[in-house]
Amino acid sequence: MRRTTRNSPGRGEVVLGTFACTCINHRRSAMKIGIIGAGNIGGNLTRRLTALGHDVSVANSRGPETLRDLAEETGATPVRAEEAAEGARVVVVTVPLKAVPDLPAGLLDGAAEGVAVIDTGNYYPQQRDGRIAAIEDEGLTESRWTEQHLGHPVIKAFNGTYAQDILDRPRPAGDPERMALPVAGDDEEAKRIVRDLIDELGFDTVDAGTIADSWRQQPGTPVYGLRAGVDAVRKALAEASPERPADFRG
Repeated sequence: MRRTTRNSPGRGEVVLGTFACTCINHRRSAMKIGIIGAGNIGGNLTRRLTALGHDVSVANSRGPETLRDLAEETGATPVRAEEAAEGARVVVVTVPLKAVPDLPAGLLDGAAEGVAVIDTGNYYPQQRDGRIAAIEDEGLTESRWTEQHLGHPVIKAFNGTYAQDILDRPRPAGDPERMALPVAGDDEEAKRIVRDLIDELGFDTVDAGTIADSWRQQPGTPVYGLRAGVDAVRKALAEASPERPADFRG
């Protein structure tokens, strides 16, 4: 089974290892979930969500034939990107920020009514994405820029989470070592769906406000990559500065 080494949140190399999933929380009703991007975060979410009984379709930029191993491992359905959202109650967009404009037009047209769209993306101008003027000059948050390209509101989650922690660090509700993840978004119903799903995965959540507030969890902020509980995550969000750190400016 593929696992990722720790490098930075949402990034890392793929190495071999093992993982046995146990369902930590009471099983909720299965949902149809589309995952667009099968890298570190997308691959490990595919592993966990299928293990929890959800009907997962997964896509990448190279075509479904390249996802055969992940599909055999997890039972997920490999599809083309334009098919991943078909009928989905939740769609996870987990691709490099620079690839967002290249996603198929009408990507979410076939999704279920009221679909919750999770954006896990981060802007790495020096390391990967190049300079994006709307973020740098106009002051758009990364997720606002993404939702403008998608034409649909998003919920920002998992962007500061180490991919391997999705496999290794789930804990039951009330466990003192249970991690909390910040979740930002404008659609309260979609946010509730996402927070419930994260709870099912074995993590607490903290409401980080709207997408306009989501700079508080972007790269270089105190909460980015933080492995801690609810109180520490709230404190880190409160301590964030709106000034983008030098390492994350283009």
